Amino acid sequence: MNVPDRVDIAIVGAGAAGLMAAVSAGRRARELGLDLRIVALDGAKKIGAKILVAGGGRCNVTHHAVTEKAYAGGSSNAVRNVLRAFGVADTVRFFSELGVELKREDTGKLFPTTDRAQTVLDALLGAVRRGGVDVVHPARVERVDADDEDGGGFMVRGDWGAMRAGRVILATGGRALPRSGSDGHGYRIASELGHSITDRVFPALVPLRLDPSCPLLAISGVSAWAALELRAATGKRLMTFTNSTLCTHFGLSGPGPMDMSRYYTDARLDDGGATLVANWLPDAKRDEIDGGLQALGKRSVGRYLGERLPDRLAGAICEAAGVDPKTAGADLRKDARRALLTALFEMPLPVIGDRGFTHAEVTAGGVPLDQVDIKTMASRRREGLNLCGEILDVDGRIGGFNFQWAWASGWLAGRGCVGSLPNEDTEETRRS
Repeated sequence: MNVPDRVDIAIVGAGAAGLMAAVSAGRRARELGLDLRIVALDGAKKIGAKILVAGGGRCNVTHHAVTEKAYAGGSSNAVRNVLRAFGVADTVRFFSELGVELKREDTGKLFPTTDRAQTVLDALLGAVRRGGVDVVHPARVERVDADDEDGGGFMVRGDWGAMRAGRVILATGGRALPRSGSDGHGYRIASELGHSITDRVFPALVPLRLDPSCPLLAISGVSAWAALELRAATGKRLMTFTNSTLCTHFGLSGPGPMDMSRYYTDARLDDGGATLVANWLPDAKRDEIDGGLQALGKRSVGRYLGERLPDRLAGAICEAAGVDPKTAGADLRKDARRALLTALFEMPLPVIGDRGFTHAEVTAGGVPLDQVDIKTMASRRREGLNLCGEILDVDGRIGGFNFQWAWASGWLAGRGCVGSLPNEDTEETRRS
């Protein structure tokens, strides 16, 4: 490991946002004819862990339709402006130029045609090298101290020693998937440099845990199309996601529950009475199913539901309603039929928590967006500092939205950081 004593730009973190910032900074420096010393530091033994595990190892690079409506946290206007500065078309073109062609799947997600996340990571690392940027790892940054007395800039420190940097880009990530290195230490660095962190920092895109008594836990592996609805204690509908829901031995996973997770947690912190309910037949009408149950005659309830749902899920719904699935329609009492309809269309989900940052794909919370200039991602609290990626208070839905935020914010941070360097303060000038 060779960490230089002095650089023009130090990028702290070499995940998706940090690597994009490195590519962007390297290219911008060459556009301006600057011979800058740029280094990206990361504490991981293997770079790009989150990229490699994303999309089941295929890496859903982005989504075909990305708007600010798919994000929570920072103001929609600020998120929109960042996404417009480097949009989906820019991402597709960027990777195509690196030799990575993307394909759109039915879900709207864009994957590399190779179906290998390693293809994406290799292309990014190659672009970083060609831009003249060094990636040094494992070299965890423990502190970044502003040097206000000796000509400005920063002292970047770790167990490996210290390095003076004219500019710093913070791309440390949040707290999700801590084994990748995103353990929240970036928040401490940002705080020591004058930034505040949102009061709430919690897991997002994370599986939900259900009470052990819930019958859904007994049908692990069953997946169904369902509408999950978040309700306030008053009964007001706050949020709905209709997507695939996977029943597991601990609770619920899959796109629907994971999209809902951050909103459920946020609502519970605001309103302890917020609840989650499931509609297992989102494409059916309650009155039609009610009529069907009443017209069953000698046919069993279980067989009727099994024609519309996976058999094991139908059984779990009957159990939740207290109805024997072998019950003939003619023998189904009115109160039992109503209980069954409730379990089908408004099943209360006894959520007791989530699986935490270890299993979360992203973090909700972070440095507020109003503390950066969104045109350059430059800090409004500390001159010479830029921030990008998950360290900021922005989190998107599942399906490539968080990667798009990383690409867009990283691109702006890299270019913005180089643009803020006065010519007389570069390594090129100091060496001449």
